[in-house]
Amino acid sequence: MREVFIFFVAVYALSWGAWIAANGITADLPRMALILLGTFMPGIVALGLTAGTMGGRGVIALLRRLIIWQVPLRWYLFAAGYFVAIKLTVAIVHRAATGAWPAFGSEPLFLMLAATLASTLLGGQAGEEVGWRGYALPRLSVRFGLGTASVILGLLWACWHLPLFYILGGDTVGQSFPLYLLQVTALSVALSWLYVRTGGSLLLAMLMHAAVNNTKDIVPSAEAHASDPWALSHSPVAWLTASLLWLCAIYILRRMSFYPIPARHEEN
Repeated sequence: MREVFIFFVAVYALSWGAWIAANGITADLPRMALILLGTFMPGIVALGLTAGTMGGRGVIALLRRLIIWQVPLRWYLFAAGYFVAIKLTVAIVHRAATGAWPAFGSEPLFLMLAATLASTLLGGQAGEEVGWRGYALPRLSVRFGLGTASVILGLLWACWHLPLFYILGGDTVGQSFPLYLLQVTALSVALSWLYVRTGGSLLLAMLMHAAVNNTKDIVPSAEAHASDPWALSHSPVAWLTASLLWLCAIYILRRMSFYPIPARHEEN
């Protein structure tokens, strides 16, 4: 557990430091460089710690998980379509409960899917997934078991984003962090399930991560003019999304008891 503790302390300190520094810079290029540095810090720290304990062999073994692609087609569909299915189900439930459809996003679905593929192939989520699923999840699972480790990782993953609810002007500024915490923790369970069922494929984890980021506004749940990150959201779509994510997470957690703890990369 010592190495996991060091990992999270380093990731939080370095990512938050980079983002806070970026928030005080007006020049576009250095500002963007610091934002990206903070975003990629989980992977950078994971590779650095792996190099320090396992050397080049461990680093190569970890990076090889980024190119595990020979998995059944159903897992590609799961990765790309899980959050889309959640959002469309939310729309149907909202229609059944209120008699009205919720607002739908204006961006075409094919553009969302194209952005998902581009982000995955260009490694947009590699910085996070190498750290979260590649490094932290196997180590947490040894101590707590896969299900509990997935929840703990989700909580830590969500809290890592906390500065972005106050600074840098992104789409999370002012939004409800407690609700975000619930949603991301439930998503962590689904991502961990995908990681285990695909033999530790970070490529598939990246695909699912990218799909969530790029399709979340198919049925938008952000609250207009929100300004207090610790307030609870007034968006019915947001709460329906969280509820459905947790219904799925509870089902997955029950299934997880039948599957082994994911192997650490250096053990393969």
